[in-house]
Amino acid sequence: MAHKSRPDSGFTCIVCSFKVSQSAWGTRHRNHCPHCLWSRHLDDEPGDRRCPCREPMEPIAIEVRKDGEWSIVHRCTGCGTLRTNRIAGDDHELALLALALKPIATPAFPLGDIGRR
Repeated sequence: MAHKSRPDSGFTCIVCSFKVSQSAWGTRHRNHCPHCLWSRHLDDEPGDRRCPCREPMEPIAIEVRKDGEWSIVHRCTGCGTLRTNRIAGDDHELALLALALKPIATPAFPLGDIGRR
């Protein structure tokens, strides 16, 4: 996501080119695209924009917190760092559901073996 000069001015997603507004319900430090859910490794601490990596971060999973709130788990394609980022009010619901269902759609074991043991 190519960020403009001000960290709160919004950005264009480097994966899908969606124009992302920095303001969204449910988040103070928007750093992922609400359309494709990809992010960019920009922060050492939330909102500081000081990380030198700057590589894309792939959405790999959904985390459900104790209070039921969902977060997106991102893995940096450059350095492998894992980060969680709470979802925002304008995140695409179908993209979130597809990410949450990904382990069911592509299990780590052959489905044909279920019940054979």
